[in-house]
Amino acid sequence: MRKVLVIGYVWPEPRSSAAGSRMLELLGVFRGEGWHVTFASAAALSSHRADLSELQIEEVAVALNCDSFDGFVAQLQPDLVLFDRFFTEEQFAWRVERAWPTALRVLDTSDLHCLRDTRHALLKANQQACANETERYQVGPVQATPQVLYEVMADSDMAQREVAAIYRCDLTLMISSFEMALLQEHFGVPAALLHECALMLIPPTHNALPFADRQHFLSIGNFRHAPNWDAVLWLKHALWPLIRARLPQAQLHVYGAYPPPKATALHNPKQGFHVLGWVDDAHRVMAQARVCLAPLRFGAGIKGKLADAMACGTPSITTPIGSEGMHGELPWPGSVAADAHAFADAAVQFYQDEDRWAQAQQQGHVLLDSRFERGRLGEALIARLEELLMNREQHRRGNFIGAMLRHHQHKSTQYMSQWIAAKNAATTQKTEG
Repeated sequence: MRKVLVIGYVWPEPRSSAAGSRMLELLGVFRGEGWHVTFASAAALSSHRADLSELQIEEVAVALNCDSFDGFVAQLQPDLVLFDRFFTEEQFAWRVERAWPTALRVLDTSDLHCLRDTRHALLKANQQACANETERYQVGPVQATPQVLYEVMADSDMAQREVAAIYRCDLTLMISSFEMALLQEHFGVPAALLHECALMLIPPTHNALPFADRQHFLSIGNFRHAPNWDAVLWLKHALWPLIRARLPQAQLHVYGAYPPPKATALHNPKQGFHVLGWVDDAHRVMAQARVCLAPLRFGAGIKGKLADAMACGTPSITTPIGSEGMHGELPWPGSVAADAHAFADAAVQFYQDEDRWAQAQQQGHVLLDSRFERGRLGEALIARLEELLMNREQHRRGNFIGAMLRHHQHKSTQYMSQWIAAKNAATTQKTEG
């Protein structure tokens, strides 16, 4: 039986974020193979976390900058260690390599953080060039070619850290075809270090509610995720007024985990703008809505909310950032708009036109079946991991840059962590003495 250790940046919250849903899917694939899975995290426990015991997954709380982790790994003797996001790899990978070097080291990016960060910076630059606040709210999503994105990212600290983590690992799971191409064509990352593993989704609901039985617009997303909060602001100040001017009775329901006071302050029933916050079943409210709005002006990866919309038979209106890496040559199940007026036009049209709405619903089912079939994706992932486990040493000999980065980059991380651990131990000893 294979033994897998997953080190999470946070405990999985599948009802709060797409990242949480993806992690739970990955854990389910491992358990489906009969593998023994341990999930460890240094994060605080949360009220929305998944009950991993239902999957017979052991949960272990670990500490940052503490040598006890090394003993834990050495005792566990995992065949494979999965790091949830690159900063988790920075914290723990050198300890894994030191304590149990034979373990296959795999990174799950969730999305390419440096891409999201760069697009956010470009959006802010576009807004700063505006003459006033009203104009800033009208600024559309970031439009930049892969070459321009690379030129901006190349000098960023986050890109250098994230790509270095990708090189240091034996394999990195990428969720988006766009990000796969960006890493290979512009950053020169070898294909042997990457595996495209799109978000594994629930099957489409073919008996979804019809047009006449649905009502209201819906927008959903974890408020702690910066692109989602920005989308709510764009909706509130630019998009919703355009939609409401043409549909005076329309209502928008905004859902999402962890809404801050500045978000709930936007709640205004007279304007049809309802900030409703946390919902325990996102698919239930998505399946009842007529149209999903996802006006993302920056971001990266694959958008779970849009995948959920397809699965629930709900047409979606989004931006090129939102649809990126999801549909290839297939038609989008709704509309993709690059500016405020085009977005509002599409939202109104799909809310009123039953024929186009029904066509989009069917297109969503086709898209899920062709690109996001969970069984096929899971089998491909397991096959790739088994291949690497059998040919681990040969694979590592072909990654000289990764070996070089582990030798140099991890030394500074290692020494800083060891210094903190020694300092904490001395403090504890002094207190007890």
